[in-house]
Amino acid sequence: MAGVSRATASRVINNAPGASGPLRVRVHEAVARLGYRPNEAARALASGRPRVVDVIAVSCNLPGGWLGSNPYYSRVLAGMMPLLEGMGAQLRVHALTHESAAEALDEIAAGVTLGAVLSDITPALAARFHRRCRRVVSLVPTAATVPAMVADNIGGAYAAVTQLHRLGRRRIAAIHGPAISTCAADRRIGHLRAAQRLGLADISADAAFTREGGYDAAQRLLEQHPDLDAVFVACDLMAAGVVQALTAGGRRVPEDVSVIGFDDSVAAICTNPPLTTMRLPVEEMAAAAVRLLVSGDIAPGHRDLFPAELVVRQSTARRSKVGPGIGGS
Repeated sequence: MAGVSRATASRVINNAPGASGPLRVRVHEAVARLGYRPNEAARALASGRPRVVDVIAVSCNLPGGWLGSNPYYSRVLAGMMPLLEGMGAQLRVHALTHESAAEALDEIAAGVTLGAVLSDITPALAARFHRRCRRVVSLVPTAATVPAMVADNIGGAYAAVTQLHRLGRRRIAAIHGPAISTCAADRRIGHLRAAQRLGLADISADAAFTREGGYDAAQRLLEQHPDLDAVFVACDLMAAGVVQALTAGGRRVPEDVSVIGFDDSVAAICTNPPLTTMRLPVEEMAAAAVRLLVSGDIAPGHRDLFPAELVVRQSTARRSKVGPGIGGS
């Protein structure tokens, strides 16, 4: 780089202090022109810093202990850890609240070595992090520039509602996740598309991604729509609460009301009856994110799409033409 010392260029590339704004612009332009991509593993070793992948989750209005109580996060870690152990790297988890996330993300970005995986975050915060650190991959739908492993949430929700309709269910409700969640937003789109195509009424409620959230939302729906005969739920943990609420209200699952969840987490097989659900390949997505980070070839806007697949268990059944009816004996 003409007119720039190797030490100065290194400071800019490694985001270290000691270089002016115009000089940083010149160096980054030269880096882009030459197609230079630093080897993150080598940089970490040379700096003496441990080789670490940071996992970041940002909650919104969730109770204490939310990171440990939601099976999604353990699946993310399960997908990453075998790869990291094989390369002698470490894993560092950051559980942030939405209100204080911005400053914390800036600090995390400044200390990244191998890279960061965004397991749950809003597009605005993801874009902020990406502006400060390019070595990042999101596991949820995100800003256009942020690299991501994206699940087909829209297609999965569409398939779930279609499956309930195929089983003869016609009063199909949906319990969506929080509006701030991009995964919940995409699953809402899938539900609405299926309802429109199938001529179904939009019977829905919103809740937090918790068992309690699902329970409370199901109670509200039963009060407003006592004739519902199926429920699509935006995550398995919520669906476990939905099944409990239905049972407490005198409905049999699946005879009176069929239930389909989303994720295929441990909550699905621990529910009674076990949940039919849309499986997300969370472990595979997390592993793919690590491989992309380690490769060092992370283009802005990179996308890999992962399907959501129907897993049939005992919480769904074809509606009987003649039966006891809701609340009947």
